[in-house]
Amino acid sequence: MTVDLQLSVNEQIYPLTVDTRETLLDTLRERLDLAGSKKGCDHGQCGSCTVLVDGRRVKSCLTLTVTVDDQPITTVEGLAGEDGLHPLQRAFIEHDAFQCGYCTPGQLCSAAGMLAEAARGWPSAVTPDVAADPVLGEEEIRERMSGNLCRCGAYPGIVAAIEEVAR
Repeated sequence: MTVDLQLSVNEQIYPLTVDTRETLLDTLRERLDLAGSKKGCDHGQCGSCTVLVDGRRVKSCLTLTVTVDDQPITTVEGLAGEDGLHPLQRAFIEHDAFQCGYCTPGQLCSAAGMLAEAARGWPSAVTPDVAADPVLGEEEIRERMSGNLCRCGAYPGIVAAIEEVAR
């Protein structure tokens, strides 16, 4: 079965007809040629496919395209603005927060979503006082980014980059 819908990706509208079983990851990569989001595990375990839907982090390999009809989607290709790289992208470069780079698009989108969650005051499992605004130190960042794996082990640079932007 197919459905007609409109995807709003990186502030562009894409009218599409998609199979109701098609994942957002496959739609982004195969139909829209947005290959930044990676297919790592295809089971929602690694986070390399992470994108933002209406500002919230989602694993696009587990998200059916039909469920995000007419919602704003941001991929790594849409993080940068007219005035250049997103602050997280600059910080990842400055802190050498990647090696092979395969997980980097998902790490960047997840970090952007995580910073927005913290700014809204959402606690994590390690937030000491859930009634207070979270302080984004190393432990807090590691917990909030735990759904994104890096096979190369670039975590020290990733955490340092996020910490810098959080300040």
